[in-house]
Amino acid sequence: MSTATYTVHGMTCGHCVSSVKEEVSEVAGVTNVEVDLATGLLTVGSEGPVDRARIATAVEEAGYELADRS
Repeated sequence: MSTATYTVHGMTCGHCVSSVKEEVSEVAGVTNVEVDLATGLLTVGSEGPVDRARIATAVEEAGYELADRS
């Protein structure tokens, strides 16, 4: 089990959180996604390490931007 935390820019509401969770959940290997709207933190649980670029792509698909490493 692996956990990684990222910062997402641009989220302003609950719908934003839902969109990010939905897209990131579809990344292969991801088992758990938590998003904190107040801090912009995205915590991704997975079976093993997941390439940051794959997470960034999923966040961008949701309409937001992954910040530089937090």
